Amino acid sequence: MCRNALLFSVLMTIASIVSCLAQTRKPAPVPSRHGAAAVLPPLTDEERAIQMLNRFTYGPRPGDVEAVMKAGPEAWFERQLNPDSIPDPVPDKRLADFPSLYLPPNEVLVEFPPGAVVRQVADGKRSAPPDPVLEGAYEVLVAVSNHRKMEQAQQGNQPEVAPEMAEAQKVAQHKQQQASAAVLADEVLAFPKDQRIQAIMKMPVDQRITLVAFVPDPQRTLLFNDFSPHDREIFNLMAGMQVIDSELQQAKVLRAILSERQLQEVMTDFWYNHFNVDLTKGPDRWYTPTYERDAIRAHALGKFRDLLLATAQHPAMLYYLDNWSSIGPDSMAAGRPNQKKRDRGLNENYGREVMELHTVGVNGGYTQADVTNLAKIMTGWTIDQPEQGGGSVFDPRKHEPGSKKWFGQDVKEDGYAEGQHALEWLAAQPQTAHFISYKLAQRFVADEPPEELVDRMAKTYLASDGDIKEVLRTMVHSPEFDSQKYYRVKVKTPLEFVASVFRATDTNPSNPGALVGVIGRMGEPLYQMQVPTGYSTTADHWMNSAAIVDRLNFSLQFANSKVGGIKFDAPRLLAEGLLAGTATPPASLHGSSHTQAVALTSTGLPSGQEEALGLMEQMLVDGKVSEKINDVIHKELAGAQPSNDPAQTLNTMTALILGSPEFQMH
Repeated sequence: MCRNALLFSVLMTIASIVSCLAQTRKPAPVPSRHGAAAVLPPLTDEERAIQMLNRFTYGPRPGDVEAVMKAGPEAWFERQLNPDSIPDPVPDKRLADFPSLYLPPNEVLVEFPPGAVVRQVADGKRSAPPDPVLEGAYEVLVAVSNHRKMEQAQQGNQPEVAPEMAEAQKVAQHKQQQASAAVLADEVLAFPKDQRIQAIMKMPVDQRITLVAFVPDPQRTLLFNDFSPHDREIFNLMAGMQVIDSELQQAKVLRAILSERQLQEVMTDFWYNHFNVDLTKGPDRWYTPTYERDAIRAHALGKFRDLLLATAQHPAMLYYLDNWSSIGPDSMAAGRPNQKKRDRGLNENYGREVMELHTVGVNGGYTQADVTNLAKIMTGWTIDQPEQGGGSVFDPRKHEPGSKKWFGQDVKEDGYAEGQHALEWLAAQPQTAHFISYKLAQRFVADEPPEELVDRMAKTYLASDGDIKEVLRTMVHSPEFDSQKYYRVKVKTPLEFVASVFRATDTNPSNPGALVGVIGRMGEPLYQMQVPTGYSTTADHWMNSAAIVDRLNFSLQFANSKVGGIKFDAPRLLAEGLLAGTATPPASLHGSSHTQAVALTSTGLPSGQEEALGLMEQMLVDGKVSEKINDVIHKELAGAQPSNDPAQTLNTMTALILGSPEFQMH
């Protein structure tokens, strides 16, 4: 049997084991007497460090466990709570490749125009920007738009062609276009690096279209390697790429893998899911970068009240949950007050979700009347020309006049301040304290967190005025967080899994765009959850047979350097672990001499392979591989055809360990 068939067989075997384990890996109940807290077996010092790294980072890197143990887990955590004190040069340098992240929405809209803006320029209703390079990009976009309109108009008037002939024509045309693009690229490459984008803009428009759409490798890679970040954006814009989406998604992956401010990144992801916004909904495409940066990340470790207000006021949320278009039934914008009583544009989406999903929770004690009246309280919170990238404003003409009855209290007419006070009131409620504490404990402790822990966290929330850091401290210093019962019981989401693979193997994410695609195919397209619940963090959502096979396939492709051309170096990883002292040979092989390296062990493997496997398991999952999975790995390695390439054997080991249940859990 060939190696690929063998690997597929073993991966399917592991998949069945993972599926079985997923149903049984819930924390076992700890008996306790009525009225007395259960005594939970604590973690060892090493496990405490691993627990910190598993829950508050995207996975430990080689040497991280030892570093946390040396500094002390609590000291490490306190430093992570203050991200501004942690230098972060590596991701800062990489993120410089994505200029769109740092532009205000109105400039993003001009730099990366959506179809509506392009059509306005094509119809003469809007001028192209004066910058000659950007103007040249607009020329391409307008020409492509006009070509599509012409094709649509001609549909039905074209003579029918046999499908096989049409496909052959398409293939031949594609080859011809690639050849033409390669010639054009060679002409551009002859110019100095800083003049190449200008050289492209001097080409006729049809040549520019051919170049950006069909340029093959190696010319494409050569061009991209020498482009400035802005020139790369312009090229991708002309090629029809959603540049804003792509750069934001790639930046998230790079931060998750490379940032030293890991807790901030984990909390930013947590709060983004809590206050979810779908990037693909209209203007949210150009609002989302600043939403994550200014509303989420800036408040991820601050006061919950400030976080809630920041999200509520941001154009991304105002547009996503439609509050920007909500009009009070008796407002000036709806007509004369006290005219015929009927709904003239009141939208209840935000009024409902801010209570159900953001604050008090679905069982928080509100009624449908409270939803309607909160929606009235929030009228006037809108956006100044969202299609132009305008900011959030309060429009008194849209605001519902008069007092409102809400949560048993009379809310007096006070314009914008009505909404602000309502949100501050929600943030201070015990129901909110419990709901937020539950969600944090669910993310960082267990899918079904213990009530006693949630109650203690909620008390801290109320006592500290919703201080997120204090709530996290209460959780981290709890006996539950430090217990064997809740150790390695969380299943990684696709983002967590992919990021942890790169961190555990110390692999450079040289092609983050490929990883964005992988994570999307695993079911978590970044920033694109359409419903306001955000992505789940519980095992029942991510642990199914299709998802498991996707992860196993990724592990195999990654270990064989087949993910977007990203190079995985197993021998270097093994050497790195040995030199750093982070990996130790299995006890059964301690004292083995080099002359015994080819001898077969009781598992049927040469002792050298057995030792390497033990070292790799130690580095990637701290040696915690179950007997069942170890048997599967040994059978695969023992049954594989002999290879003259030791690196290939290490690659296979790595793929099987990364695909193991132990690596899926954290």
